Amino acid sequence: MFWEKSKCMVCDKEIKEDQMVYIKMKYPKRKGFTEIKAYLRNEGKFICEECYTKK
Repeated sequence: MFWEKSKCMVCDKEIKEDQMVYIKMKYPKRKGFTEIKAYLRNEGKFICEECYTKK
């Protein structure tokens, strides 16, 4: 799970670099953080743009 690639929670496709995504997550309590990609991977659920527009 630690080095697992990010996947769309709807279609289970791998999220590619520079791909437009939507992220479902709680607003962070902490003020600042530097490892944004790691934080999003751990705390968020990704939805690819294709699945999001199908809604």
